[in-house]
Amino acid sequence: MSTEAQIKSTSSTPAPSNSITSPMEGSLKSLMDIASLIETGSCKEEVFHIARAVRLTNSLKKKLAEPNLLQAFLDFALSPRSELHNRLSGFLDHQGGELGMEADSATSAPAKRVSPELEIYCYLLMLLFLIDQNRYNEAKAFSSAAVVRVENLSRGAVETAGVLASRVYFYYSYIHEVIDDLAEIRWDLLHLLTISTLHHDDLGQEALLNLLLRNYLHYNFYDQAEKLRSKALRFQSHTIQQVCRYLFYLGKIRTIQLKYKDARESLLHAARKAPVAAHGFRILCSKWAVLVHLLLGEIPERTIFKQSGMERALRPYFMLTNAVRIGDLELFRNVAEDLAGFFGSDKTYNLIVRLRHNVIRTGLRKISISYSRISLADVAEKLKLDSANPVADVESITAKAIRDGAIHAILDHANGWLVSKDTGDIYSTAKPLAVFSSRIAFCLNLHTDAVKALRFPPKTQEEKDSDDYWRESQVLDEEIAREFMDEDETYF
Repeated sequence: MSTEAQIKSTSSTPAPSNSITSPMEGSLKSLMDIASLIETGSCKEEVFHIARAVRLTNSLKKKLAEPNLLQAFLDFALSPRSELHNRLSGFLDHQGGELGMEADSATSAPAKRVSPELEIYCYLLMLLFLIDQNRYNEAKAFSSAAVVRVENLSRGAVETAGVLASRVYFYYSYIHEVIDDLAEIRWDLLHLLTISTLHHDDLGQEALLNLLLRNYLHYNFYDQAEKLRSKALRFQSHTIQQVCRYLFYLGKIRTIQLKYKDARESLLHAARKAPVAAHGFRILCSKWAVLVHLLLGEIPERTIFKQSGMERALRPYFMLTNAVRIGDLELFRNVAEDLAGFFGSDKTYNLIVRLRHNVIRTGLRKISISYSRISLADVAEKLKLDSANPVADVESITAKAIRDGAIHAILDHANGWLVSKDTGDIYSTAKPLAVFSSRIAFCLNLHTDAVKALRFPPKTQEEKDSDDYWRESQVLDEEIAREFMDEDETYF
C-alpha cells in the first residue's frame, strides 16, 4: 500500500512496511493516525476531525522533542523531494537510528499531493519541536513563515484549517512573548484579524482577538484593548479555552476602568468555566477576583484561599485580605512593602495601592462603632496615618465617608470631634433588596449558561443511554481538559 493511500484511509492507519523496533514506534503510528484524521477532515470538509487531531497531538507534546520521530513522520507525510520537506528537515538535528533508516527508505517513494491542512500541521509540529528545544530565535523566523503559509490558504481551505491556524497564531504570539518582542507583531495580528473577519473564520477571529487583547494588556494599553474589544464582531464562541481567556481579559480591563461589579462577574465566570486541570489559570483568576472583592469593600470568603493546590499561591493575598479586614493601615503597609516584588510580578501592585483608602475606611468604620464620641487627633493616632498633617487628612477622609454613607456620624468642627449616630435598622433601607436582586441575577445567568450548554442533546434516548456515547463523551472531556492544561503550563 502506498503512503498516499495510507494517509487518506479513513480506517486505522497501518504501520509502515519496514519493521520498526524503536520504542517510539507507537508515537510514530499515533502521528500517522492523526495525519489520517486530518486528511479525512480535509476530504469530507468536516472540522471536528481536525479538532480531534489537534487534541490528540497535545498528548504527544512531550514525545515530539525527538528529531528522529519528526523526521520519520515528515518522510511519511510529505514528498521527500518537496521544498517544504527540505525546509522542515533542515531544523532537525538528525542523528540516524532505526527511525532514520525508515526515513531513508522513504526517499524512494513517489511524490504525492499533500492537503493544505496537513502542511499546516507539519508547520505546527515543527513549532512545538523548536519551542521544546528552546531555539526561540529560529522559532521566531519559522513561526513568521508558518503565519505566511496560513495567510495564503485558499478560501475553501480556511474553514477546515481554521483549528490548525488558530494554534499557529497562538504559538506565533507565545514565541514573541518569550523573547519579549510582542510589540513587533501587533500590526501583523491586526492584519490577520482583518483577513479572518473577511473570510468568516470564527476560530481565527476569537483566537486573534484574545492574542491582541493580551498584547495590549502586556504593555498596559487598556484603552486600546477596550476599543478593540468593543468594536470586534460578536459571534458564538467555539472553544471553552478562548471563552475563558476573553472573560479574564475583560475582567482585567473592567478592573482598571473602576467597573468592579462587571469585573467580578467576568472573573468569576472565567474561573467557573475553566477546567479543573487549568490550575495556573484558575489561580490567576482567583488573585484578581480577590482584589476586586476588596476594592468593592467586600471580604472574600476563606474557602477561596483554601482551594486545593492554591493555598501557597494565594497566601500573600490572604495576608492582604486580613489587613484590609481588620482595618490596620500599618499592617497593610508592611504587607504591601514586603511582598511588593510578588505583587509586581502578578501586575497587581497598582490595584493594591488603591486599597489603602478601603483600609482607612474599614478602620474608621470600626472606630465609629466603638466610640460614641472621639477626637479627630485620636482617630488619626488609631489609624496610624503617615502624613504631614494627619488631623486635617482624617477630617477630609471622615467627611467623605459620611457623605458616601460608609459611617453614620457627624463632624463637630468646633471641638474637633467625631460624633457617631445610632445605627439604624438596615432592613428599613433598600440595601437588602439590592443584594437579593444581585443574587437572583446571578442564578438566572447560571441557568442561562446551563441551557446554552444543553443546546445540542443526543437525538434519541437510546443513543443517550448507550455506553459508547458516555465513553466518547468522557474521552472528549479529558482531551479538552488536557489541551487547556498544556496551554496553561506554557502561557499563563
